[in-house]
Amino acid sequence: MSGRVGDLSPRQAEALAQFRENLQDVLPSLPAQDDYFLLKWLRARSFDVPKSEAMLRKHLEFRKHMDADNIVSWEAPEVIRRYMSGGMCGYDREGSPIWYDIIGPLDARGLLLSASKQDLLKNKFRDCELLRRECEEQSRKLGRKIEMVLMVFDCEGLGLKHLWKPAVDTYGELLAMFEENYPESLKRLFIVKAPKIFPVAYNLVKHFLSEDTRRKVVVLGSNWKEVLQKYIDPEQIPVEYGGTLTDPDGDPKCSSKINYGGDVPQHYYVRDQLAQQYEHTVVVNRGSSHQVEYEILFPGCVLRWQFRTEGADVGFGVYLKTKAGERQRAGAMTEVYPNQRYNSHLVPEDGSLTCSTPGIYVLRFDNTYSYLHAKRVSYSVEVLLPDTAAAHQIQSLGDGRSEESLDHSP
Repeated sequence: MSGRVGDLSPRQAEALAQFRENLQDVLPSLPAQDDYFLLKWLRARSFDVPKSEAMLRKHLEFRKHMDADNIVSWEAPEVIRRYMSGGMCGYDREGSPIWYDIIGPLDARGLLLSASKQDLLKNKFRDCELLRRECEEQSRKLGRKIEMVLMVFDCEGLGLKHLWKPAVDTYGELLAMFEENYPESLKRLFIVKAPKIFPVAYNLVKHFLSEDTRRKVVVLGSNWKEVLQKYIDPEQIPVEYGGTLTDPDGDPKCSSKINYGGDVPQHYYVRDQLAQQYEHTVVVNRGSSHQVEYEILFPGCVLRWQFRTEGADVGFGVYLKTKAGERQRAGAMTEVYPNQRYNSHLVPEDGSLTCSTPGIYVLRFDNTYSYLHAKRVSYSVEVLLPDTAAAHQIQSLGDGRSEESLDHSP
């Protein structure tokens, strides 16, 4: 049995009755009290009543913390209103609201330097509440229950800048907030225009998603406009995405509904850096260098690093070894990320590199130019692996398939 209204096994019906009984003290404060709403929480925890109850009570505390009753009238800081991309636009063929996320132009670094993480979280919670209320409104209009949202993620322009660790961590928190507070609310998530780096990005955030959510992620191929129209009437799709919908002024992007982001001007910045935690600290003696080696087994992996120094600058570059085993001088290796000096004592440095070939990659902190001073360097380095299922799907789509679901393997 599906565990939905009208399709409950005796055990599921008993769990629902027990769940409702256990929640008598908080029922009036819930966003909805019908069986549709309660069953979402039970399905999210496989009809384990104590776990479902704990999840829902935690949600109520979160709603109280976020002042949910007034969240829709809350006005986000100007920088978020202007530069946080995405928006609700149109309905699918079954009447579900559609949410578009525009990844490429999103300036995550600029937003994190200009707004508090709490305000970014509150803004996403507001978006979720707007979608929940839109589902309720659609249910009233259509005379049948609408309780799920269709999402379209436009990944054109997804690149290394989006893999900046503080940005990924924050995005993960936003995804976790959605999973923990809006279970069983996603119908499908279509990925369009996914670049080759998508499997790496997806691998970084997929552990924030439930298995049920992962099953609903579908990567579309080059005919994505046709596929979208199978699920959405062209009149409900912006011209930008292959439909006929425009703003009243003829704007094909429907910019009054969908924010397309953009680079955040520096006059919005309220901080010049974010606090970082580093895994290693070394002293690079005067006239010497420090090398850190990482073996890359297959192409498409990404090396991501962060470092800072105390008191003075340091040189940094990435090299590919030409001989396994022995330490090599910089001149004997292939330079793949140009060596240069960084004022990392003033502003911490971070960066990333897509490794196009397997081999031993060397991150080299260079102090050979300093005859007087040793440099204390704190750093973290990670090897980001592509999600194997996503990588396979990107390859399959390149071979001409129209759509591929991502499986839910860990």
